[in-house]
Amino acid sequence: MFNKIIKRAHAHKKSAKSGHHENSSNGQQFYEVVMKHASRTATATAPPAAANSDPLPSPSPVPLPRPLVIEHLPPLREVPSSERPSLFLRKIQLCCILCDFSDVSKNATAIEIKRQTLYELVDIVQSGSFKFTENQDDLVKMISANIFRCLPPASHENTATETGDPEEDDTFLEPSWPHLQLVYEILLRYIVSPETDIKNAKRYIDHIFVLKLLDLFDSEDMREREYLKTILHRIYGKFMVHRPFIRKAINNVFYRFIFETQRHNGIAELLEILGSIINGFALPMKEEHKLFLIRALLPLHKPKSVHTYHNQLAYCIVQFVEKDNRLAEPVIKGMLKYWPVTNCQKEVLFLGELEEVLESTQPAEFQKCMISLSRKLGQCLNSPHFQIAERALYLWNNEHIISLVAQNRSVILPIIFEALERNMQSHWNQAVHGLTVNVRKMFMEMDTELFEECQRRYLEKEAGAREQEEKRELTWKQLEAVAAQAVIG
Repeated sequence: MFNKIIKRAHAHKKSAKSGHHENSSNGQQFYEVVMKHASRTATATAPPAAANSDPLPSPSPVPLPRPLVIEHLPPLREVPSSERPSLFLRKIQLCCILCDFSDVSKNATAIEIKRQTLYELVDIVQSGSFKFTENQDDLVKMISANIFRCLPPASHENTATETGDPEEDDTFLEPSWPHLQLVYEILLRYIVSPETDIKNAKRYIDHIFVLKLLDLFDSEDMREREYLKTILHRIYGKFMVHRPFIRKAINNVFYRFIFETQRHNGIAELLEILGSIINGFALPMKEEHKLFLIRALLPLHKPKSVHTYHNQLAYCIVQFVEKDNRLAEPVIKGMLKYWPVTNCQKEVLFLGELEEVLESTQPAEFQKCMISLSRKLGQCLNSPHFQIAERALYLWNNEHIISLVAQNRSVILPIIFEALERNMQSHWNQAVHGLTVNVRKMFMEMDTELFEECQRRYLEKEAGAREQEEKRELTWKQLEAVAAQAVIG
């Protein structure tokens, strides 16, 4: 039995050598991908072999990973013109080989050769000597082989912590960026080139290609996300046939982020693209765009990490309101729906965004939501966090907001008057106290009669509350006296 096993092993080695020789005769190089696994030591003791059983063969040694070898090709300018097309194609094929950046010391030569080759391709593309009508298939295959990959686990996944905010850490740098940057530059030049024929290019830049690009937006490397943002924006502008699909795909990314993962590194970049897209919407606005605002953009106020993309989100929201003033009501009501309860930082951001929305709000739309809005502002005025109270009081410095309030003062002032008086009496922060005095004075000058009526009602309410408190205290004292007599008796 042992002799049979040895013969089979020798036969297998001979066949492997012969196959390697045949491949070498064709002038082609094949590279072996070696998967590295952690070695494990057996802790259990193997059972003793039977007396009549054949001995097991010793395990063959695992071959060590060898350094990657890439052929060094001459520059295009050093070869005759007739050989340049074939050499250019060979360079594209060479760049399809992926280098292992986990151990740069072993593959330093191969990494540098590929980087120089990519740099040469970028130089050729930028100079205009390369015609994008040729070798499109090979070029896109090379780009796809390099950029479409599994992203490494995020920092919060490595530490197994749920409380960490991955968006706050932008220090991660993609190890293969020296190659990726050049590949992204080639892709960008391919997209924006006037020589790129849309009819032919859309066979390669298709829906699957777009979806894979969107998956890469979750990269932790900010440099990669910036390139992706520019490239996807250019694709949206040039490939009109893909526009509805791109909007829908971004919509799905937002849904997955809001309702499932709550973690994504590229929300800000996607919102920047949408800000430009929304700015180009034609009027009257399509119903699908309004649904996108209500179902995708407004719920983006909900995640805890909203501070990482709030500027871009607020810009998109304001663009919608400026395009169609009738959207101010659902926007304000949506913000009130997702208004933070315990996150002071988010509340300050919401107040800033609310001011921008109110600047584009017309009186008719303001009247539909002014009651609920005034109640929320009253709560903000009395917030013990001085930044929230201060930011809410700054709203009264906006002339457009003052005009909206002045037209509806008979409804708004009775709602927030109590909050103003409480700030005057008991707020601990002097800056908030001073701003409250200014707002109170503004209302008094705006309508003295209404102000005095609100003050009279407030004093009556306070007197009634004190009277109720005195009655409760008297009732408790009577109960205590009755209980004391019962104990004595």
